[in-house]
Amino acid sequence: MKAPDLTARQLRAFAALAEQRNFTRAAQLCHLSQPAFSALIRTLESALGTRLFDRDTRSVQLTPEGRLFEGAAQRLLDDMRGAVADLADHVERRKGRVRVAALPSLAAGWLPAVFAEFMAAWPGIRIDLDDALSDACIARVRSGDADFALASSGTGTAAASDLRSRRLCSDRFHLVCRADHPLAAETRLSARKIAPYPFIQMARHSSVRQSLDGALHPLRLNAVFEVEHLATVMGLVEAGLGISVVPALTLFHFRRESLVTRPLPVPGLTRTVYLVQRREGSLSVAAQTLHDLIVARLGKLVLP
Repeated sequence: MKAPDLTARQLRAFAALAEQRNFTRAAQLCHLSQPAFSALIRTLESALGTRLFDRDTRSVQLTPEGRLFEGAAQRLLDDMRGAVADLADHVERRKGRVRVAALPSLAAGWLPAVFAEFMAAWPGIRIDLDDALSDACIARVRSGDADFALASSGTGTAAASDLRSRRLCSDRFHLVCRADHPLAAETRLSARKIAPYPFIQMARHSSVRQSLDGALHPLRLNAVFEVEHLATVMGLVEAGLGISVVPALTLFHFRRESLVTRPLPVPGLTRTVYLVQRREGSLSVAAQTLHDLIVARLGKLVLP
């Protein structure tokens, strides 16, 4: 037997009559005229193929089938009310969840202040942050494990047919070296002037390395270390083991009295940061709100 298509109005009418045991009072609770209410009960009984109420001029009572249906009807109404209330909480941003993937330089340096602002405004929304290199960030968006990502130009995000990419900023590169290094006082920096010195490279799959290799080719740097993390770059440079070149958004790692950071004017040496999401489908209300806040705040960011 095919299950009948029941409506919320029918279930509410049934529950009201089961509680009131009186057509007039039940109709008033449902804001219906008594004839319209009686017709609604008849269509429900017709859809279910059985009488739910015994009625006469003096009383209304549930039939055995009506008593059997009463608990199920109440659970359906409770589930419906719960679903509507939960949806309203998400729409009004009283609750929700946003999953963000971001470059470590953004996740550690600039994003925390934006997250703090967002969570102060909407404390019921949870943010899941995955700090990863660009390729991994994009993979999380594609797999649905992230609502959106802040990634760089080294991944080809702008041309990907399955992704929607919004350019946020261009990140210029800076030399980092010890304050007592010869390049710290060099009047005019260039790629050729930094090439002879021991150099701390980032890993080949990082956006920093991809941007640097693309802009300096065919010039070869005197790499002595190749590392995964900017904190490691900082430690090695501070120990006098080499110099490095890093984007402006990462300079917070190098704010030490023993170190110097200087812009490196090399044509084409920039890292574009994109906000990336899947082309198909909409963001949730919570995710769209955080997305828009990031766009607004990064749009006002002044890079050194």
